[in-house]
Amino acid sequence: MILYGAPMPAPNPFRVRMFLAEKGIDLPETKVDMFKREHKSPEYRAKNSMGQIPTLELDDGTCISETVAICRYFEETNPSPPLFGTTPVEKALVDQWVRRVEFAVMMPVGSFWRHAHPRTAALLTQYKDFGESNKETYKGAQKYLNRELEGREFLVGDGLTMADICLLSTVDFAEWIGLPVEEEFTNLVAWRARMKTRPSASA
Repeated sequence: MILYGAPMPAPNPFRVRMFLAEKGIDLPETKVDMFKREHKSPEYRAKNSMGQIPTLELDDGTCISETVAICRYFEETNPSPPLFGTTPVEKALVDQWVRRVEFAVMMPVGSFWRHAHPRTAALLTQYKDFGESNKETYKGAQKYLNRELEGREFLVGDGLTMADICLLSTVDFAEWIGLPVEEEFTNLVAWRARMKTRPSASA
């Protein structure tokens, strides 16, 4: 079994590393150099036709991509501790929050990264005004999260789930590209501080 990934600050490989660390699974990551565009090579695209990171290659040659799909595989093969919920309601709420994080939080962060950050200028035609407009969209997402986290230690239930992992990977990456968590959103700030104390957060 081979896990193809990339070092920090890439958010998607980090999601899988943190998930595996929480599970206690020791699976070394085979690094793919994204700055050298190794993930776009014919050899890598044969494993993941989207040319994205990460990808999990099983012993029989089956390749699984997309972070949630990879983590669901490990949830099924290593069910303890459960990170996708235990009851039907918890499982549904974890899925709900993963979707909310990806669409309401990661989407503006990713749009700013692609269209307003100098590191991506050579990779596509940037629309700077659109990219910059996502700063306010992301701030609105933080305001929403701050409200939702009132009185909660985790996004779902009484323990860490995939939803928290997805959110942490997103806000950490956002800070790296110049979009920090606003100090006024104290619930979100406190949630992140709690997440960062977990050993898995440095995976």
